Order: sequence, then C-alpha cells, then structure tokens
Amino acid sequence: MKFLIITADDFGIHDSVNEAVSQAHQGGILTAASLMVGAPAAGEAIRRARELPNLRVGLHLVLADGLALLPRTRIPDLVDAEGRFGDGMWLDGVRYFALRSVRRQLEAEIRAQFEAFARSGLTLDHVNAHKHFHLHPTLLKMIVHIGRDFGMTSVRVPHEPLWFAKGGALAGAAFLTPWVALMKARLRAAGIAHNDQVFGIANTGAVDEDVLLDILRKLPTGVSEIYLHPAVDMQTPITSTMSHYRHSAELAALLSERVAAAVAATGAVRGGYGDLCSLRARSRSA
Repeated sequence: MKFLIITADDFGIHDSVNEAVSQAHQGGILTAASLMVGAPAAGEAIRRARELPNLRVGLHLVLADGLALLPRTRIPDLVDAEGRFGDGMWLDGVRYFALRSVRRQLEAEIRAQFEAFARSGLTLDHVNAHKHFHLHPTLLKMIVHIGRDFGMTSVRVPHEPLWFAKGGALAGAAFLTPWVALMKARLRAAGIAHNDQVFGIANTGAVDEDVLLDILRKLPTGVSEIYLHPAVDMQTPITSTMSHYRHSAELAALLSERVAAAVAATGAVRGGYGDLCSLRARSRSA
C-alpha cells in the first residue's frame, strides 16, 4: 500500500504562509500543516485551521533558528536577548546532551509548546521539529516523554531515500542513516507511528512542479511524506535563512493540475498521520 502525506511546514510564521496553506488545501493537494505555536502569525493560522476541518495540523517544535515561547528569564541558556534560538545546531546539540541545566530548560520549552498547541483546541496530528532537530537523540527522548502527556501518536522521521538525495544532500543523508535507524527504533519501542520516508530535504525551499512530479513518478510503497514551504508571492524574504526559498513556486506546484493528476495516478491513500493511525487500527480489527 502507498500512503501519502503532503505537508506545509512553518504554518503560522507569516500571513503569506497561512494564506498559502488555505489555498493549497482547499484548491490543491495539501493534506497537512505543521504549526509553529510561538510564531508571529500563529493565532491567524489557528483560526484558519479551525475553518478547515479536513486539514491535519501538527506541532512544528522550534528549538533552533526561531523564536522561543517562554521568556528569556526562564530559558537563559537557550536564547539570545531577543528570545531567539541560534542556528549553531552542532554546538547546541552537544550542550543539550552534556548539560543538565540546559536540558531542564529545554524540557520546559518543549512542554510549553505542547501546552500552547493544546490550548488551540486543534487535534494533534503529528509532531516534528524545525530543521529536523528532533533527530537529536536527547531531544527525541524529551519529545517522546512529554508528548505522551498530550496525546502524541505520530512523529515525522527525516529519512529521505539515498536514491533521491543529490549532491551534498546525498552525503548528508548517508551520514544521518544510522541516526535515522535509531530514531525509528525508539519510536517503534514507544508505540509511536512514523513515516517510512520523507521527500523535501534535498530540495528544501524548491519543491516546484518538476520536483513534485519526479517524486510522484518514483513514489515507493509504504508511508511517504512530502513537505514544502509554500507562501503567496512575497516582496521580501520571510526570514534571512529563507532568502533562497521559492515559496510561490511551491504553492503553484501544490495547486497544479498536472501534479493533482500525478497524485491520483499513484493510487496512494492520502491524509494525515491521524488518518494513517485510524486506517491501521481498522485493519487490525478487521
């Protein structure tokens, strides 16, 4: 069986993203979105999600390169004077592993983001992290432990197949292979559902129509997630780290009739992680 989840990340970061999510879900192939609960336009994203009952919404934890939810006085070792996480993920990863005081602050921030999602009233479809930082074993352990208190049932595994990765992304995917295997094993042990593969890492910010068509032609069996960063046309970058992203091209791809036909041709069942869990539950009881 093929099961396909098509997700927009960074829901709530900007009104242009929120509008793109609405358009791509109502008029295109988008099935899910991952919400940044502490982002500037999160409130508007939540309002839109309530009006889109078939959009599956998950929590996009921000633990790098973005705004924290808690004030700096609560997490002084995690954020700068403006309350932002840095982008030095390698060094931060070492600190998160080695320093107990830092881990306590991380746990508080992760719990606060789960609590904010719960207050939205939305059903928690899945959990992932900005820049896939939940691949870090220390963070994953915290997320699994805290997520249980909030009904977390599914987590994205950032496993892009080696046959699809290209250039520098191929080396990165190869390097991450053992960490991905460890992540999958830990999620299985915790009874948490996950995808078999993901597409979007090698083409981050540039999953245009051609890329989507290529993925769909080669879509393997199992559970696949394709994630994108759509937004309506912008005059300035949403953030400095997104200056090279082709947001409007990704939105156009999600609305493309050619892409919609290619999705249908795969024969895949589509939805969110919650739909996947429901389908598996029905299969077990049949």
